Amino acid sequence: QVQLAESGGGLVQAGGSLRLSCTASGDISSINAMAWYRQAPGKQRELVATIGSGTSTKYSDSVKGRFTISRDNAKNTVYLQMNSLKPEDTAAYYCYADINLLYRIEGRRRLDYWGQGTQVTVSS
Repeated sequence: QVQLAESGGGLVQAGGSLRLSCTASGDISSINAMAWYRQAPGKQRELVATIGSGTSTKYSDSVKGRFTISRDNAKNTVYLQMNSLKPEDTAAYYCYADINLLYRIEGRRRLDYWGQGTQVTVSS
């Protein structure tokens, strides 16, 4: 199967920076899009940033200019560099990957996977 392992969350003061990492491992043939989502208490999960299999990226308006998503295809890893953090960025951050498997699962070779989440807390 496939696992997504996130790291890099923590507590930081407003204006500070954090870098999140997410590495996919397992029976992977190739990875299509990867993304970061976040969910604050009492709110719906929202898309933060996405990156295609090449270099195309998209960001939510709330993080544009402050966050940068990147990936290392050789390491099956996606990163989220977060600068100028604000208290409203406080949330659990989840990694997402659209993965082509080495074999079929219930007839499908392309499946969506999620990490377990890493907490980011920004104090004012």
